[in-house]
Amino acid sequence: MSKQLFLLLLIIGLPVSVVSQGIVRTKIRGKVIADARDLEGIYIVNSNTEAATQTQSGGYFEIPVVVGDTLMFSSVQFKATKIVLKEDDFCKELVFVPMKLIMNQLEEVMVFQYKNINAVALGIIPKNQKRYTPAERKLKGASDVDAQIGLNTSLMIDPLLNFFSGRTAMLQKELAVEKKEFGMQRIENLYPKDYFLKTLKIPEEYVKGFEYYLIENTSFVRVMNTNNKVSTTFLMVQLAEKYLDIIKNEK
Repeated sequence: MSKQLFLLLLIIGLPVSVVSQGIVRTKIRGKVIADARDLEGIYIVNSNTEAATQTQSGGYFEIPVVVGDTLMFSSVQFKATKIVLKEDDFCKELVFVPMKLIMNQLEEVMVFQYKNINAVALGIIPKNQKRYTPAERKLKGASDVDAQIGLNTSLMIDPLLNFFSGRTAMLQKELAVEKKEFGMQRIENLYPKDYFLKTLKIPEEYVKGFEYYLIENTSFVRVMNTNNKVSTTFLMVQLAEKYLDIIKNEK
C-alpha cells in the first residue's frame, strides 16, 4: 500500500475530525445543565464556522470545534448563553454548559422544512433571468430612459416628469411595502401559527405584531434571505425573548 493511499484511508477513518478551511476541528461532547426537565432542542451555533446543531434528550450535544471557537446557545425558555472553548475543555469527557431558565418549560420544539419549488426549479424560466415583482416593474417603467430625440441625443421624458411629480418616490415606497409583504408571507410559510403560540409563547393577539417586528429587523431579514433555516430560527428565538419583554413592559 502506497504512503499516499495509507494517509487517505487514515483521514477517512477519523469520523471525529472535521477539516474546514485548512483547520482540523474535532467533535467534542457536551451537556447543557439547567433547572428544567426538558433540555432537548436547544440551538447551538459555532459562531466561527456557522456550524449548528441541537441538544438531544438530556441536553447532550456534539459539535466540531477548535480551541478559541465560540459556541452560542439559545432557546426560548432559557437565557442566551455564550462560551469560548479552552484547551482544557478538550481533555474532558463532557463539557458542561449551565443555562438559566427564563420561561415556562416547553413540551416540544418543532421545525418544519419545505421544498424549494419554483419556476426555476421546474425549468419554466432560466436560472439567471432577472425577475421583477409588480412594484419593481412599475418603478423600472417610471425611471428608465424610454424616449429618444434626434440622431445621437436621448432625453428622459417620463422619468423626469415622474421625479418632479413625486411619482418615483411613491413607487419606491410601494416597492418597500411589497418587499415587507413578501417577507411576511415567507415567515408564515416557514413557521405555522402554532409555532408562535406553543413554542415561542407569543400571545395570539400579538402574533401578527411579532411578524411585523421580525420583518422590520434588518438582521433577521438578512439571515432569512440566506435560506439557512437553523440560523433564522436561532435569531427568531432571541427576538421573541425581546418581543415578550416589550409586551410585558407595555402591560
